[in-house]
Amino acid sequence: MAEIILNVDVRENTGTGGARAARRSGAVPGILYGGGKAPVAISVNEKDFRKNLYTGKLLGHLVTLKYGDESQPVIAKDVQFDPVSDRPLHFDLMRVDENQTIKIEVPIHFINEDQCKAFRQGGTLEIVRHSVEIFVPANHIPEDLVVDLAGHKLGDTLRWSDVKVPSDVKATITDRDFVIGAIKVSSAAISADQIEEDIAEENAAAEVPASEQGADEGEKTED
Repeated sequence: MAEIILNVDVRENTGTGGARAARRSGAVPGILYGGGKAPVAISVNEKDFRKNLYTGKLLGHLVTLKYGDESQPVIAKDVQFDPVSDRPLHFDLMRVDENQTIKIEVPIHFINEDQCKAFRQGGTLEIVRHSVEIFVPANHIPEDLVVDLAGHKLGDTLRWSDVKVPSDVKATITDRDFVIGAIKVSSAAISADQIEEDIAEENAAAEVPASEQGADEGEKTED
């Protein structure tokens, strides 16, 4: 079962007024929905909610909701924050069966950039997808999906087949090996190469062989 437990209270007052009242009392208002049941307005102690939120294992993960003696598995689907204070303002929980397969977005992380020669050659990582929507058992949602950059070359396109995924994880896109990112030559590297080429051409023009110089002087003397 999930590591995080959210002890919730059911809110009698709903809507904007009820949410504001919950915040004034030191709680974060939320909604519990899904599972073929009617939505329920709930709230969680703000300090406890923040503590669980900052573990990084709340949003998008299976957690246990407790109300009195009752408990059930849920997925924390969304948290809204105050744009100025970053205080959590509202959250959404979705009822699930811990063994059911669900659809959820999981972040993509790229590792071992320091072990990829392409970046020492002036390459840059262009990320096309920062997350991927997957089908996965609710009790086995991965923290992230990993792309190992070691061994990749300049110009490589990174696709879903390059992502390390557990056997029970399937992408919702099934008709193609879709693009995750690419390793491209940076404009700075192109500019640097052009400068090097220009310098090489100037040096080559300056290094005229002595025999050619003598021939030129002889021609001038005859004139």
